[in-house]
Amino acid sequence: MSEKTVSALIATAGKRPETLRTTVQSMFDQDYAGHIEVVVVFDYVEIDDLSDLTVPNNRSLVTAVNNRSKGLAGGRNTGITLAQGELIGFCDDDDYWYPQRVSAQVKLWEQYPQAVAVSSSINVRTDGKDVLRSGSLVTTFEDLLISRHFEIHPSTTLFKREDLLENGRIGFVDEDLPSAYGEDYDLALRAARLGDIYSVQEPGALILWDRPSFFSGHWQSMVDGLTYILRKFPEFERQPKGLARIAGQVAFAHAALGNRKMASAFARSALSRDPKQLRAWAALLVASGLIKPQVLLDLVNKTGRGL
Repeated sequence: MSEKTVSALIATAGKRPETLRTTVQSMFDQDYAGHIEVVVVFDYVEIDDLSDLTVPNNRSLVTAVNNRSKGLAGGRNTGITLAQGELIGFCDDDDYWYPQRVSAQVKLWEQYPQAVAVSSSINVRTDGKDVLRSGSLVTTFEDLLISRHFEIHPSTTLFKREDLLENGRIGFVDEDLPSAYGEDYDLALRAARLGDIYSVQEPGALILWDRPSFFSGHWQSMVDGLTYILRKFPEFERQPKGLARIAGQVAFAHAALGNRKMASAFARSALSRDPKQLRAWAALLVASGLIKPQVLLDLVNKTGRGL
């Protein structure tokens, strides 16, 4: 597997040209001996050909326009269809791959060929500091039902390309998911249904959170996306804590939208399954007007954890 070509896919709206170049360069700078193909897909905006970057030996660069549905899911699927590599890794246009990321993951996959995907720990840069998020060597489908396992991040997970094709075992990124919210979680769940995800314990990527929150003004996307995921995966019913976690997130989003009745209903549903579900208690605080949602979200983000 060490000589397999790896395709690194970036879907971008073209709003961060400087960080995009840093991201691409981090892929060029991998210590992996095999070929790395970088595919940058622009989401219905003019292509930046990145011609100011020098493409090293054993690396290649492809730029294209999203030819599928507008948004992150369509952009990533466009990249999958264009990719020539046997392995595929996504990356957001403002994250960064550490130099050993690909080589360490390929080595781990050689040790555990039964893996359905290979990820790694991550560093999350938030509030001016880096917070390490590491997980276990093996993550199962049941583990993902219970917890999101944020360290299995789209910017640091490798898949087999054949699995991600439209008719592959896992299939495309779900373009029907509202606003593509939780598309990475959905993909990880579908992968883990087929087999375990293995993770390198050292961080493979730097995830940048020192930017305005995506969630501010996008609460309805969270409601719609997570509700969709709950319907798509009825297996959540067998993991009450996992179901309570998502119900708590939906409750919080409803509270942020001012939907007090829905916030209370989802919070009660969450707490009936897990009385310690903090998201549900936070939703009740926000719904009561005692605290603003962004204040709580900022506090959580400083710990390197998402909502």
